[in-house]
Amino acid sequence: MTQQFDVAVVGAGPAGIAAALRAAELGASVLLVERADHVGGTCVNTGCVPTRALAKAARLMREIRAAGAYGIRVSDPELDWPATATLVRERVDLVRESKADLERLEKAGVDVRLSTTAEFTDADTLRLRGDSAADGTGAPIDVTAGSVILCVGGHSRVLPIPGAEHALLPEHLLTVTELPRSVAIIGGGNTGAQVSTILDSFGVQVTLLDVAPRILMPSDPDVSEAITREFTRLGITVRTGLAGVDSLEKKSDGTILLTWRDAEGDDPSTAVFDVVIMAAGWPANVEGLGLDEAGVDIERSAVAVDRYFRSSVPHIFAVGDLTGQDMLVQAAQFEAEAAAENAVLGANRATPHHLLPVGAFTDPDYASVGLTEEQARERDSQCVVAVAHYDRLERAIIDDRAVGFLKLIADGRRSLILGAHAVGENAVEVIQAVTTAMAAGADVSSLAAVKFAYPTYTAIVGVAARDLLKTAPTDPTLA
Repeated sequence: MTQQFDVAVVGAGPAGIAAALRAAELGASVLLVERADHVGGTCVNTGCVPTRALAKAARLMREIRAAGAYGIRVSDPELDWPATATLVRERVDLVRESKADLERLEKAGVDVRLSTTAEFTDADTLRLRGDSAADGTGAPIDVTAGSVILCVGGHSRVLPIPGAEHALLPEHLLTVTELPRSVAIIGGGNTGAQVSTILDSFGVQVTLLDVAPRILMPSDPDVSEAITREFTRLGITVRTGLAGVDSLEKKSDGTILLTWRDAEGDDPSTAVFDVVIMAAGWPANVEGLGLDEAGVDIERSAVAVDRYFRSSVPHIFAVGDLTGQDMLVQAAQFEAEAAAENAVLGANRATPHHLLPVGAFTDPDYASVGLTEEQARERDSQCVVAVAHYDRLERAIIDDRAVGFLKLIADGRRSLILGAHAVGENAVEVIQAVTTAMAAGADVSSLAAVKFAYPTYTAIVGVAARDLLKTAPTDPTLA
């Protein structure tokens, strides 16, 4: 027997839940299939939420150590790692409870199948296998749908090198029974940077390795430079521009011998670490979906889609990490709702992400939105740039967090804010404020006139905007 639905959604992370709810709201009969035994996806269960909880613990460790400067007598804090790991898992459970996704889906009339996989047998048919595939027997069943929305996310990349099985992936950190004394982190992106800060705050000796010429490559170079400088000051060893990571070898005492090649020479370098963590990328989950059987085109190991999230097969949509584009929760949810509207209504709704704030809770924090300075100058050679440093901010001085800056970029006439980049305390919140102004179409004069509360970190936005008004454009005719 074949079951029929208007829309079948595969994957119950933030994108899948958003797509299923929106499609149901539009009156479609909706099936939601999830291979795990819970909803929420990577971000809630093994990614953003547990990482943020660990970052909170790391922050507390740093603040306790700094308490003496404020006349508070405390002993050096000692981390109870098993207790911290337990708390993080509890926080994940609390977040899941607060979101009440299953209840919302049930109330909306969505048919949810957990512990179930879905694979195309042809462009019009999905074969479901798993505990709740049909009637609880686990027998495979076939499903047809007018439209299919794929929201299956991605996974941590395992480098194809000898001994890779001896490395941990970032989501496995909570499985470690005791903290290592030393760790090598392969990959200097957002995840690698956050894990570096967390473990450094916990007293672990951290070495951060990357083949890229700098860490945080998508960020503005000023952000990368500042974070590298602060990481080095904290004692984190940062090695970039490597020719490659060659192998891992587990020694008899349980430690790992890591071999890599520096760019400047052919001779390999080696070092021994208690743990090696691979944070080397996040490829899309294109395997196991039967995409070849459906005729869906794959480009650069991701599903190729048009601006309306349609794949090469028009009734099959893909959003979020699966497209290999803006791999962030805040992007995926909007994409999923747009795809649901396009699937149910036959609409052509796009959701461009030129205003997509990104950042991480490192030490110090960093965040960005819009164009980097290099990108802005390619678009407008007369663009104007101003950098306001945190040591001009009373709140930062009070809190002894005066390291950092906000960089604002505007077009030559200062009518449009093109980008913003911040390093420092509350950088993510600061960039969120700029994002709001950009989304509202505020020009630099309007932003400079905002009366920010005193003393706050967000006040740096007004400082930078006023500096931007005073900065002369390269072309004097635009002044």
